[in-house]
Amino acid sequence: MRNLSQDEMLALTTLLRAETNGLAISKVVYSAINDQDLKRMTETGIASSETRIRTLQQFLTENSVITGGIQ
Repeated sequence: MRNLSQDEMLALTTLLRAETNGLAISKVVYSAINDQDLKRMTETGIASSETRIRTLQQFLTENSVITGGIQ
């Protein structure tokens, strides 16, 4: 476990919140996309966002910034 400053904790939790909000928007917009290339790119973006969110959650949990994960 690392000792994180209040600024680092705030930055990380803000980043997690932004990633989560972006993922939610991408998932809503996905259903309205008709172009298959854009749909594939959006799928890739969604998968990348989910990976970044899991990684951030793991780091924050391991460093006792948050408990559990975001669903």
